[in-house]
Amino acid sequence: MRDAVDRILEQWHRERPDAVDDLWPMELVGRMQRLTRVLERELKAFYAERDLELWEADVLLTLRRAGAPYALTPGGLLKASMITSGAMTNRIDRLEAKGLVERRPGADDRRSVRVQLTPRALELIDAFFADHLANEARLFAALTTDERAQLAGVLRIALHSLGDTDIT
Repeated sequence: MRDAVDRILEQWHRERPDAVDDLWPMELVGRMQRLTRVLERELKAFYAERDLELWEADVLLTLRRAGAPYALTPGGLLKASMITSGAMTNRIDRLEAKGLVERRPGADDRRSVRVQLTPRALELIDAFFADHLANEARLFAALTTDERAQLAGVLRIALHSLGDTDIT
């Protein structure tokens, strides 16, 4: 089974035979970049059918998995998403305008703010969660259970080695 990365590597083999033994990172990075683009395209299409943007679903799912009362501080959301604070503020504003989240004063400190799912958003997330899982399973249906576990383990090691550790 050949792919576009194989073609790229063949071209480099032809053009730079002196570097053949050093091309292995291209094989990994190239496939991960292409996989990221394919996954993003598939996820965007899935969420668009539900009138959501990929980033909206990410924020809403993050709040849902936080557990009742389905709320986090903007800083907590920021840690979970790895975007800039300005982008997070913009996302919260847009979700609030759609009636999917609301800002509430913190329980312990009235100066702090918590972003909380609205009942409508909770209903939305819970209604499509099974479809969400089925869609993600579809994306990796070509892999066996063992291959999925191996891939997850290898990706965890790679992410950890690059400093992407526990988000808490």
